[in-house]
Amino acid sequence: MAHPKARATDGKVTYPPGVKEISDKISKEEMVRRLKMVVKTFMDMDQDSEEEKELYLNLALHLASDFFLKHPDKDVRLLVACCLADIFRIYAPEAPYTSPDKLKDIFMFITRQLKGLEDTKSAQFNRYFYLLENIAWVKSYNICFELEDSNEIFTQLYRTLFQVINNGHNQKVHMHMVDLMSSIVCEGDTVSQELLDAVLVNLVPAHKNLNKQAYDLAKALLKRTAQAVEPYITNFFNQVLMLGKTSVSDLSEHVFDLILELYNIDSHLLLSVLPQLEFKLKSNDNDERLQVVKLLAKMFGAKDSELAVQNKPLWQCYLGRFNDIHVPIRLECVKFASHCLMNHPDLARDLTDFLKVRSHDPEEAIRHDVIVSIVTAAKKDLALVNDQLLNFVRERTLDKRWRVRKEAMMGLAQIYKRFSLQAEGGKEASKQISWIKDKLLHIYYQNSIDDRLLVERIFAQYMVPHNLETTERMKCLYYLYATLDPNAVKALNEMWKCQNMLRHHVKDLLDLVGKPKSEASSKAVFSKAMVITRNLPDPGKAQDFVKKLVQVLEEDERVREQLDTLVSPSCSCKQAETCVRDITKKLGSPKQPSNPFLEMVKFLLERIAPVHFDTESISALIKQVNKSIDGTADDEDEGVPTDEAIRAGLELLKVLSFTHPVSFHSAETFESLLGCLKMDDEKVAEAALQIFKNTGSKMEESFPHIKSVLLPVLQHKAKKGPPRQAKYAIHCIHSIFSNKDTQFAQIFEQLITPLTTLGHLALLAPEQFAGPLKSLVANFIVKDLLMNDRFPGKKTTKLWVPDDEVSPETLAKIQGIKLMVRWLLGVKNNLSKSGNSTLRLLTAILSSDGDLTEQGKMGKPDMSRLRLAAGCALLKLAQEPCYHEIITLEQYQQCALVINDECYQVRQAFAQKLNKGLWGLKLPLEYLAIFALCAKDPVKERRAHARQCLSKNVNIRREYLKQHAAVSEKLFSLLPEYVVPYTIHLLSHDPDYIKVQDIEQLKDIKECLWFILEIIMSKNENNSHAFIRKMVESIKQTKDVQAPSDPKINEKLYTVCDVAMNIVMSKSTTYSLESPKDPVLPARFFTQPDKPKAANVLGAVNKPLSSAGKQLQTKSSRMETISNASSNSNPASPGRNKGRLDSGDMDHSENEDITSLKKGDKRDDPDVARDSDRPRGRKRGPASSQEDSSGQDVKPKRGRKKATADSDQWGDEPQAGDVSMETEDEQNSPPKKGRRGRPPKSATAKAEMPSKGRRGRKKAPSPEEEESGGEVQEEEEEEHEDGDSENMEVKPKAGRQARTPRRSQQRYYVRFTNETVDEMDDEEEEEEEEDAEFTSPKVSETEVSGQVKQKMRKGRREEREEMGPQEAWSVLLVTPQAKPTELGEGKAGCWTPGDLALDGALLWQPLLSLISIITFLLLCIKLCQLVLYLNQGSPGASKGRCECLLLF
Repeated sequence: MAHPKARATDGKVTYPPGVKEISDKISKEEMVRRLKMVVKTFMDMDQDSEEEKELYLNLALHLASDFFLKHPDKDVRLLVACCLADIFRIYAPEAPYTSPDKLKDIFMFITRQLKGLEDTKSAQFNRYFYLLENIAWVKSYNICFELEDSNEIFTQLYRTLFQVINNGHNQKVHMHMVDLMSSIVCEGDTVSQELLDAVLVNLVPAHKNLNKQAYDLAKALLKRTAQAVEPYITNFFNQVLMLGKTSVSDLSEHVFDLILELYNIDSHLLLSVLPQLEFKLKSNDNDERLQVVKLLAKMFGAKDSELAVQNKPLWQCYLGRFNDIHVPIRLECVKFASHCLMNHPDLARDLTDFLKVRSHDPEEAIRHDVIVSIVTAAKKDLALVNDQLLNFVRERTLDKRWRVRKEAMMGLAQIYKRFSLQAEGGKEASKQISWIKDKLLHIYYQNSIDDRLLVERIFAQYMVPHNLETTERMKCLYYLYATLDPNAVKALNEMWKCQNMLRHHVKDLLDLVGKPKSEASSKAVFSKAMVITRNLPDPGKAQDFVKKLVQVLEEDERVREQLDTLVSPSCSCKQAETCVRDITKKLGSPKQPSNPFLEMVKFLLERIAPVHFDTESISALIKQVNKSIDGTADDEDEGVPTDEAIRAGLELLKVLSFTHPVSFHSAETFESLLGCLKMDDEKVAEAALQIFKNTGSKMEESFPHIKSVLLPVLQHKAKKGPPRQAKYAIHCIHSIFSNKDTQFAQIFEQLITPLTTLGHLALLAPEQFAGPLKSLVANFIVKDLLMNDRFPGKKTTKLWVPDDEVSPETLAKIQGIKLMVRWLLGVKNNLSKSGNSTLRLLTAILSSDGDLTEQGKMGKPDMSRLRLAAGCALLKLAQEPCYHEIITLEQYQQCALVINDECYQVRQAFAQKLNKGLWGLKLPLEYLAIFALCAKDPVKERRAHARQCLSKNVNIRREYLKQHAAVSEKLFSLLPEYVVPYTIHLLSHDPDYIKVQDIEQLKDIKECLWFILEIIMSKNENNSHAFIRKMVESIKQTKDVQAPSDPKINEKLYTVCDVAMNIVMSKSTTYSLESPKDPVLPARFFTQPDKPKAANVLGAVNKPLSSAGKQLQTKSSRMETISNASSNSNPASPGRNKGRLDSGDMDHSENEDITSLKKGDKRDDPDVARDSDRPRGRKRGPASSQEDSSGQDVKPKRGRKKATADSDQWGDEPQAGDVSMETEDEQNSPPKKGRRGRPPKSATAKAEMPSKGRRGRKKAPSPEEEESGGEVQEEEEEEHEDGDSENMEVKPKAGRQARTPRRSQQRYYVRFTNETVDEMDDEEEEEEEEDAEFTSPKVSETEVSGQVKQKMRKGRREEREEMGPQEAWSVLLVTPQAKPTELGEGKAGCWTPGDLALDGALLWQPLLSLISIITFLLLCIKLCQLVLYLNQGSPGASKGRCECLLLF
C-alpha cells in the first residue's frame, strides 16, 4: 500500500490549518465544528496533491479508528463518513487502509450512514446526498472485490439503498443509486444469490405494492445490468424450476411472479428460461401447470408482448393447455383469451379453434367464461372478434344452463345496443351484427319462463330502450320491426300478446280482491293467483310470493290503486314508470337489501308495465309511417326500402291494435288511418281496415265526426273493394256501428256476386240473410260456379303457383266454398240438410283430387288450391258441434288424407289450419289423430313441425284439465290419451294399408302410431300407460262400426291394435299395472265390446274365445300378454329369475313340436305355417274362398292338399310376427326400413330337412293332432316372443340378423336355426347344422298336454296362479284361427258338444294313452330342466338347450 515508510516512522496526526486535535476530550459541538473543517479540507483536495496526501495520511488513518466509526452521535458519524468517502477519492486507486477487516468496517460504516437518505426533509440530507454522490462517482465499493466478505458488504449496501429509496427522492438520487449498484454487478466477477435476492425481492408483488420506488430502482438496475446479470438469473431459475432446489433462495415460491416481472423489464433476461416453461407446461402436477399457465397468460396477453411471435413453440404448447384435463387450467386459458383478443388481434385466428372447443366444454363455468371473454373484447372493439367467435356466443344462447344462456343473451344485447343502436362502429359494424336482434327474439320460443322474461327485459333496455324520448323510441321500434325476420316478428308479437294477457290477469285479480270476501271469491282469487304464478320465474317459490302480494293488495289500498292504474288501458308510459317506482319503494325495505319478494314483484311489474306504448306513442308511430308514405322519412339511410318500411309499420300498428286498442283512441290517429284507407296500395288499406276493426268499438260515441267520414268508405269497400278489404269492411261495420242491421241491408241490396262480402254477412247476421242465401248457394255457388269449368287451366307439371298466378275462376270457386261454409256457420243447424249436402260436395272435391267435374280442364295448381280449400272447409265445419255430428267416418277419413297430399303447400297449409283449430280446443279430439299421418311426410321439416304441433296440443289439453277440474264430464273429449282409439281406427282405414300382414305396410303403421304415442307416453301421469294398454285391449273386444261384419276390415283393426300394444309394451315398464279408469271407446267408431261366456263342465269345450284377433278382458289373458315383459321390468323380481329357469321347460314342449312338425314329413301343416308367421293373439279368417262361401264346418276339409295350397299361399308373404322382434331403435320414431320378416318356417324346414335317413320317426299323426300341436307351439312360443321383445337388442349386420345378447332370449335360437342359418353366428351355424341331423319323435297330443300340466306345476308362478286346468286344455284344443262358422252352430268364439263329437279323437285318444307314458314324460322333463340349469350361465347355453330339445 502507499506510504509504508511514512506510516512506519511518523505516527503524529496532522490536522488542517485552524483545526485542533479531535479527540474524546472535546465536546460534541466542538468535535462537529472541527470535523466540518476537516471535511471542507478533504473536499477541496484532489488526487494530484501528493504533498497534502502525504501530510494528511495519518489523519485519514485516525478518522478510520473505532472511536469515530462507533461514535454515538449521528452528525459525527455523517461527517466522518464524508471524510472517508473523500479519502477514498483522493487516494484512489490505492486506499490508505490495508487491513481487510478495517476496510470491511469502513464500508459497513458508510453503508449505515446512507440510511440517512431516507429523510429528505432532514437538515443533513445534503451531506447524505454528497456521501452517496461521492462513493457512486468514485465507485469506492469496488475496493471490496478483493475482500472475502465482499458479498456481505454488497448485500447490505443493496438492501440499505432499496430500503431508503422513496417518493421524496429526486431523479439524481435515483441515478446515483443505480450507478453505485450497477458498478458492483458489472465490474464484479460474480453475483451471489444473496445479492440477486436483494434485487429480485423488490419485484415480488407484495413488496412492489409496499414500495413502488424500490421496484422502479430494481427495474432500472436490471435494465442497465441485463447482460451481466442474465447468467445468474438463468442459473437461479434452473435451480428452482428444473432441479427443484427451492432452498437456494427464499424467493423460490415467487418464481413465476419474478419471471413475469423480469419479462416485462427486459425479455432478454429470460432467453434461457422460457424453454423451461414449455417443459413445465407438460408437468404432471396440476398446480404447477396451473401456475405456469397463469404466468404465460399474463406474458402472452401483455399489451406490447411479442412473445407469441418470438417463441412459437411455447405459444403452441400454451394453446394446448386449452384442452387440459384439469378444469382450473382450462378456465384460466379461457379468461386469458379476452386480454389476448384486445391486445393482440393478430392471434385471434389461433384462439378461435380452441375457444370453439371450450364453448362446448362440459363445465358450465368454462362455457360461461368463453362468452365473457368474447363479449368483453367485442364491446371494446367489434373488429377484435371475428364472425366465428360471435357465433360461439350465438350458440350458447341455447345452452342447457341458465347462467350461460343469460350471459350469452346479455352479451349479445350489449353488443347490439353499442354498435347497432348507438352506431359506434359505423354501418359496417351494424351490418355485421344485424342477426343479433333476430336471434334474441327467437329465444322467446323457448319453454323456459326465465328465457322469455330475459328477452322482454333485453327488448325494453337494449333493443328499444324505454327511456328514449317518445319520437326516438317509436322510430327505433319502427325500423327494428321492418328489419326483423318473420320468426322474430312472430316472437315479438307473441311477447306483446303475453304481456297484454298478463295485464288482464292482474286486472281480474284486482277486481276479485276488491269484492267482498266469500268462499267463492277466495277460490277465484287463488285460481287467478296460480295463473299469474305460471308467468313468473320459479313458479314454486313465486306461488308464495303471489299469495303475499294478494295479502298486501287486500290490506294496502294505495298499492292496489297504483297497480290498478298500471294495468289500466289508458295508462301512459310516464304514469307507468311512476307507479312502478312507488310500488317497489312501498314494498322494499332498506334493512333487507336482498328481498326475494320484491324481486318477484319487480318481475311482475316489468311484464305488465306499458313502458313503450300509450296514446302519444301510437300517434308518433303513425306519423313515422306517414313520413314513409310521403317519402320524407330517411328509410334508405336506415337500410330499409320504403315499401317494406310502410308495410312493416302498418303490420306493427295492426298488432298493437290487438294488444293496446285504447291507445289508438285519438282524433289524430284515426284521421291518419282514414288517409291510409284512401290510398291505392291494397296492403295499406287492408291494414287500416283491420286496425279500425280492432280499435273502433267506441268511435261512434267519442269520435262522431270520424264515424261520419268512415261509413261511406267502408260501404264502398264492402261493395266494390278487393275481397279481403270487403271482408274487413263488413267486420268494421259490425264492430263500430250500432245500426249495423240497416247498414248490412243496404249493402246486401246492392251486392249479389261479391262472394266474400256475402259470406261474412251470412256469418255475422244469419237471421237476416239465411233465407235468401240458401237459393244463392244452391243455384249459383254449387251449380254455376263449382260444377262448371268455364276456362281450361294452364297445363303445367307444377303442383303449386303463387297467388297472383292462380286463375280467377279458381279464386272464385275458393270464395264460393268459403261462402258456403260461412253461411252454414251462421245458420248453425242442419234442419234443411244443407250441411249434409255441403259435406258430400266437399268430400267429392277431395275424392276427385280437386277436379269436381272430372273433365280434365283444370290445371294441377288449381286442383291443389281446391283440395286445400275443401279440406280447410271441412275443418271449419267440424268446429261447429251441429255439423261435427253429421260428418261421417268416410268424410272424416277423406279429410284426414289431405295432410298426405302430394303438394307440399297443401300439406303445410292444411296442417296449420288443423293445428289452429286444435290449439283453440275448437276441433274435436279425433282430429288430433290426423297428425299421425304426418309420419309419412317425406319432408323432414314437415314431420318436425307436425310433431311440434302435436306436442303443443297435447300439453294444452293437459294444462286445461289441470286448470279446470270441473270439466271431468268432458274428459273423453279433452284427455290426450283418448286420441289413441281414433288413431288406431284411422290407420286401419289408411288406403296404403292393403295387405293385412305386409311387413312394410305394418312398419308404416307402426311409424304412424309411434308418432302419436311417443308424445302421449312421454309423461306417465296417473298411470296413463296402463290406461292406453287397456284401451287397446278394449278395442280388440269390439268391431269396426264402418263394417262390423267384414272380417278383413276388422282384422286390419286388430292388427293395428297389436302393433300399438307392441309399442306400449316395449316403451313402458308400467303398462301392466291396473288402469286408473275404465276407458270409454267412441261409439261412432267401435261397436259395443263382446261379453265373454263362462266355461262349463267340459272346460275347454265351452270356454269362451275371443273373436278373430281379439283378446279376452280377463286377468289371465292379460297376464298372458304381459307376463314376460312385466317380470323383466324388475331385474330383482322372483318372477323374472324363475322365468329364466322355467322357460326351458316350456321350450321343451314347444320346440319338440316345432322340430317334429318340420322334420317329420315333407308336407306342411297350413295352420302351423300360418300361426308361426303371425303375432300372438291374431286370428285369421278361412284360407280359401271356398270356405267363405260355404259357411259350413271346415274340419273334414283339413287334409293335406288344402294344407299344401295354403302353404303356398302364405309362403311368399312376409311374416308379421317380426313386428314384435324389431329393435328398440327401430321402435323409436321414425322406424327404419331395415330388417324384413323371417321366411316361412315350412319353406325353410323343407330346405333343411334331409329326405332320407330319418331315425326314430313315429307314425305321422292325423291333421287334427298336427293342428293341436301347432296351436300349442304357436300359443306358447309367441307368448315368450312377445314377452321378451321388449328387452331385445338386435344390431343388424350386413346380410344377416344380429343375435340378441340377452340370455333370456336364447330360447329363440332353435326356431331361428330352423328358419334361416344366416341369422346365426358362424360357430352356432355349425352347431345347428350338426344338430339338424337328429330328428326327434313326434309327441302326441296327450304328451303335449302332460307337458303343459307339468309346466303348470313346476313352471312360472304367474302361470300356475292364472291358468286353470280348463284353460290349459283350451290352449291345446282350440285353434286360434277358428271362426265362429268353423266352430259349429254355437255362440261366436265357443265350441259346442257337437263340435267336440266331430273331433272326439282330438280329446279322448290322448287321454287313453296318458297313463302309460306319464312316467316317461316326467323323467324327460326333469332331465331337460337339469340340462338347462347347467347351461344357464355359460356361453354355450343356447347350444345345450338346442341339443337337449332335439335329442329329446
